[in-house]
Amino acid sequence: MNWPAFQRSGVLALTLVVFLVTSVSGAFAKGPPESFADLAEKALPAVVNISTTQTVKRETAPGHPQIPPGSPFEEFFREFFDRQQRPDSAPQQVTSLGSGFVIDPSGIIITNNHVIADADEIVVRFQDDSSLPAELVGRDEKTDIAVLKVESDKPLAALTLGDSDGLRVGDWVVAIGNPFGLGGTVTAGIVSAQKRDIRSGPYDDFIQTDAAINKGNSGGPLVNIDGEVIGINTAIYSPSGGSVGIGFSVPIGLAKPVIEQLRKYGETRRGWLGVHIQTVTEEIADSLGLDEPRGALVANVTEGGPAEAAGIQSGDVILSFNGEAIDRMRALPRIVAETPVGKKVDVVIWRKGTEKNVDVTLGRLEDQEAATAAAQAEDKGNDATVEDIGLSVASITDKLRERLEIPAEVTGVIVTGVADDGSAAKKGVQQGDILMELNQEAVETPGDVAAVVAAVKESGRKSVLALFNRGGERRFVVLAFANGD
Repeated sequence: MNWPAFQRSGVLALTLVVFLVTSVSGAFAKGPPESFADLAEKALPAVVNISTTQTVKRETAPGHPQIPPGSPFEEFFREFFDRQQRPDSAPQQVTSLGSGFVIDPSGIIITNNHVIADADEIVVRFQDDSSLPAELVGRDEKTDIAVLKVESDKPLAALTLGDSDGLRVGDWVVAIGNPFGLGGTVTAGIVSAQKRDIRSGPYDDFIQTDAAINKGNSGGPLVNIDGEVIGINTAIYSPSGGSVGIGFSVPIGLAKPVIEQLRKYGETRRGWLGVHIQTVTEEIADSLGLDEPRGALVANVTEGGPAEAAGIQSGDVILSFNGEAIDRMRALPRIVAETPVGKKVDVVIWRKGTEKNVDVTLGRLEDQEAATAAAQAEDKGNDATVEDIGLSVASITDKLRERLEIPAEVTGVIVTGVADDGSAAKKGVQQGDILMELNQEAVETPGDVAAVVAAVKESGRKSVLALFNRGGERRFVVLAFANGD
């Protein structure tokens, strides 16, 4: 045996094995890039700064101080305070900054709805410091997305929309935007988590990232290492107001159908099923004979809605919708919303231990919301504001009780508004709460509330004991009067 030759061939074989292993592993996973410079150079021209201007009416100055009648300074002070008050009451211009990105060379730009909300004027500034006025094509509050249009005499640099469904926790991502007015800022990080619900809207499904996102980044793109947009930077978690490494982006998979509808119609046209749903817990799954907690439990079926017409009942569990399995309750509203209005879909439900297929023809969510808003406005004809406790309340009509599913045994008035600076807001009272008692007296109309408050104030007390009902849970709260200490 030629031992030295064997050793050499063994080393060669080991080297070959190592090469094959690293080649195969490299084919399945991308290593960290040496630099993000090429990506940034390609993406930056398509990322824009968005400035908005809004005209707001300023609060008037405090009233005149009490000046003794006949004082020699009476006329002087009156003229002085009049001059001080006039500028304060005049409207003023308020500006704000955000980010956005071009998705079509013809001038289509994506940003957040909250960046341009209530704006009188929108101006888009590009990387080369040129700027163009922008027109609002459409916006959607539920997903916080807005589409803008600018008219340019040349094609604009644009970003490609990627695939957020293929993201994995740990993937590299880059955020680009205009934090604190510093345009063209690039930060890198990874996908920290997916499908986050931060309770900002009905379709929350956020990408969480540790790429630094700060105020002003809103509306900017979150891109993968190929430079494709996989998210729209929207929110941060920040006790300090700055980045703490927890930022949230709307997945582009969720945003795409919204963007398409806004471009085509100027508004969203979401599917509507007509059910109220809740999570299927382990206990519920076991009681219903399901093998595991999955699907969405139908708590209530809207009268006259598509689900009722299809025969779906309270107590059914929706397991699949239009061919997509419902693995968690929160997935159903988004899937329904993305389904075209008027489409006939197959829905698989679990009822009394067996699966059943039903066909549902979807309605339009916006039509239902408009009808509900009109009915609520009608119900609020007896709405009244009790400023002393910072609440607006209305009587609970039969129509309102049925629509909001308020049990018959729950009596009182419904809270329709809460003053931001009032005692009720400080104690956590919310719109939709039921005020059952004041000063241990039952109240059933806004007039009852006003009468009790007036009587308690007249007795010299500075607060009143209130009993609220929220979702069946009762809670006593002490409400201090607006002029109380």
